[in-house]
Amino acid sequence: MKPIKKLLIANRGEIALRIHRACHEMGIKTVAVHSTADADAMHVRLADEAICIGPPSATDSYLNIPNIISAAEISGADAIHPGYGFLSENARFADIVELHGLIFVGPKPEHIRTMGDKVEAKRTAGALGLPLVPGSDGAVSDVAEAREIAARIGYPVIIKAASGGGGRGMKVCASEDQLETLMQQAGSEAKAAFGDATVYIEKYLGNPRHIEFQVFGDGEGNAIHLGERDCSLQRRHQKVLEEAPSPVITAEERARMGGIVAKAMADMGYRGAGTIEFLWEAGEFYFIEMNTRLQVEHPVTEMITGIDLVREQIRVAEGCPLSVKQEEVRFTGHAIECRINAEDPRTFAPSPGLVTQFHAPGGMHVRVDSGLYAGYKVPPYYDSMIAKLIVYGTTRDRCIARLRRALEEFVIEGMKTTIPLHRDLIDDPEFLEGAYTIKWLEEWLARETQ
Repeated sequence: MKPIKKLLIANRGEIALRIHRACHEMGIKTVAVHSTADADAMHVRLADEAICIGPPSATDSYLNIPNIISAAEISGADAIHPGYGFLSENARFADIVELHGLIFVGPKPEHIRTMGDKVEAKRTAGALGLPLVPGSDGAVSDVAEAREIAARIGYPVIIKAASGGGGRGMKVCASEDQLETLMQQAGSEAKAAFGDATVYIEKYLGNPRHIEFQVFGDGEGNAIHLGERDCSLQRRHQKVLEEAPSPVITAEERARMGGIVAKAMADMGYRGAGTIEFLWEAGEFYFIEMNTRLQVEHPVTEMITGIDLVREQIRVAEGCPLSVKQEEVRFTGHAIECRINAEDPRTFAPSPGLVTQFHAPGGMHVRVDSGLYAGYKVPPYYDSMIAKLIVYGTTRDRCIARLRRALEEFVIEGMKTTIPLHRDLIDDPEFLEGAYTIKWLEEWLARETQ
């Protein structure tokens, strides 16, 4: 066991602030790194030390590995937490951190590498006993082979980039005559976005839900699951609202599937936090990918389990055992997270700018993760998410009622935000019934903007 005394946070915004808070509660000093655009950011103001690592461009700052490592050495940090996004799933970065004698608060580099390649991730998941979407065993480059696979599993099929995500390099193919053209398009998009034209083919599920399981391993062959999150409310493959537990998963399904994913992580020797994502349709789970990092939506899991996931990440990185056994994990109540973006709620055009007024909602079981404050200027260079509103209730109905009240209280002025979108969304009868899938939100938005 190697206690962490000073931790460098290789990220920005609300997640950097979230990590800082967990560290201070554990008696760990923090080092904030920042671009010139983030000199006045809240995590920079609160950290014990702050070091500028470059100009506004993420490539020159938050993705600049030499500058981050130099900041760690200059400050005397003994650990680095990558947060999410940026370098959090960069196996080379994890390797470099460990080669410099620093603790990487995240999974083993080889697991990041394996799960970052979607073809290899699918192969590994199958070997670990996770249920897979029918499709190719690996990468497909030959059109004749693609036609054979598609004929076997049945149209429609989806062609996916082996690297990256966010909906890029993905094409739905309804018939054989489209296959060659769409394969070429998907490969070209993948090459442009990720530098890798490799694609693979899967059965296209018509109208599934997106269900993910939070897992934790100690790196020594022990692992647990912390239940599922329903992340089906998406726009252009980007999550908008998440809830835990899912309105459609039974306790029996949770225990069964949770047991499968926990065993898979134990067999893998996985270390730290991870999320295994599935498509769920007609009672069946199908593995799609694994994220080897903390998720944006991790707070809903914290709310229903009472377990601080960032604290757990740090403890595991120090070499401590998991703080709870599977039989000690209790799922209580319901939690929902709304992602608040600096965007026009109708057109989704970015809307960065000066925050003239900021009032976060409060009250029992209301949490706001945000680095905003009145007088802060939201820079235009990064992701548009500026806050997360997370609300807990003893039942889903009570959670929604509290969320409705909290959204009414939430004030961010000086820019357009998606708060009005969430206010309308949670009043929709189909949302209230939990009767939605991954296609539902875009269809709802199309109706609302007519």
